[in-house]
Amino acid sequence: MKTRSLPSLFRSREPIATVLLRHCALFAVLFSLLLLAPLAQSAQVDNVRLWAAPDHARLVFDLSGHAEADIFLLDDPRRLVIDLDDSGLNTELSSLNLDGSAITAVRSGVRDGNGLRVVLELSRAVEPRHFTLPPNDQYGHRLVVDMEYPGESAVENPIDPIEAMIREQEIAANRHRSGSAEADAPRIDPEVVAQQPAAPHPRRDIIIAIDPGHGGEDPGAIGPGGTREKDVVMEISRRLQRLVDGAEGFRAVMIRDGDYYIGLRQRTRIAREQKADFFVSIHADAFNSPRPSGSSVYALSQRGATSETAQWLAASENQADLIGGVDGNLSLNDKDEVLRGVLLDLTMTATLNDSLAIGGQVLDQLGRVNRLHRSRVEQAGFMVLKSPDIPSLLIETGFISNPDEERRLRDAGHQQKLAESIFAGLAEHFRRNPPPASLLAWQRDNQRTPSGNEYRIQPGDTLSQIAARHGVPVGQLKQANELNGDVIRVGQVLRIPRS
Repeated sequence: MKTRSLPSLFRSREPIATVLLRHCALFAVLFSLLLLAPLAQSAQVDNVRLWAAPDHARLVFDLSGHAEADIFLLDDPRRLVIDLDDSGLNTELSSLNLDGSAITAVRSGVRDGNGLRVVLELSRAVEPRHFTLPPNDQYGHRLVVDMEYPGESAVENPIDPIEAMIREQEIAANRHRSGSAEADAPRIDPEVVAQQPAAPHPRRDIIIAIDPGHGGEDPGAIGPGGTREKDVVMEISRRLQRLVDGAEGFRAVMIRDGDYYIGLRQRTRIAREQKADFFVSIHADAFNSPRPSGSSVYALSQRGATSETAQWLAASENQADLIGGVDGNLSLNDKDEVLRGVLLDLTMTATLNDSLAIGGQVLDQLGRVNRLHRSRVEQAGFMVLKSPDIPSLLIETGFISNPDEERRLRDAGHQQKLAESIFAGLAEHFRRNPPPASLLAWQRDNQRTPSGNEYRIQPGDTLSQIAARHGVPVGQLKQANELNGDVIRVGQVLRIPRS
């Protein structure tokens, strides 16, 4: 039998035990290095992005893997500290654009040998919160740090307190008429109200809340040419804002006025806080085929769905939006899910009739500048979590997934025509049906001569005097004019019921 040669280590003149111990020690060192190498930097920070809004800032860390984070505040001076375990920095923080945020400087360092510490120097108090997100089609692991600014408004020019008080009176009256007044609302003696002199007419502006969809971390749908929905709808929304602000008796409130993300329900909450008369959310549709085209208008309904698409939306379960769209999925295929989330929180009360009426007028105007994907206002039966009190529409200006419409949606002239069409529909409705305390209502009442069964309120008039003068009970006069204990206004025209 042929004898095999022994390994070289056994041919050494050193004792076998010594050789084995030396090699085992070497193997142990190599093995420990292999184990510790990935642990030393289990996650790399490959990029940092910042989105600044009037009332908050959002900082997003793009990570090569999952990393645990610890976040805390320090005083004198104000700082926010972000500690990431077993992480390293693979990007330049100095290139981060801090404009418009509460962050004045960013610095970083190594923590506990294998961790990363990022320190944000702050110009004001913040309330931080953070969460992590798993990878999706567009991004890998992410750490999201939100910094809320206590006491700040989410909009650039919040509603005037006096105007807000007038709107509160109107909203309370509308709720009472629809039978939805709060049980603990203060009771007002109708006789006391009836004897109050007519107040000056406030001639307030009609407030239109304009909501450009998506924003910041969420680009929305992306067209075949790379056009991002968030950019297109912001351009259309700003053009619409200029038209609204340029029209006498109207004022625009931008739900977002920059490239940052706002939660879906927060958008309509901002509109309510600003006492908006109407909420319009601007989007660009998408489909997994390039063929569909045209504009669509959506409103909500308590009854079933009126199309297969709307029926699918109504049946789908709404999911929380942590960042940039539902579950962070930003592909074209999830467009309906983003749409679903916005629709879920739109108006679904007695104001639905206003939504449908305005939607029909907007759709008619859009049909003059663009093909209509649907010839009627779409509805779906959603289960809303709250009871919104303003009429609302979601407008799909066109299919960004269609190459031809993508090109037109980028065109400034087409954007202007879309904005003009939307405003024309809104303005037509409010000129026909102006809110009682608005400038448009005052103009309507003062630009016509009252008929035989009408009376224009004069300075010093009270409801009791007007009722006595025309020989009708106060209650009947209030009922005929849908007055609900609200003050009467000088110049307001009342219909005198026949006794």
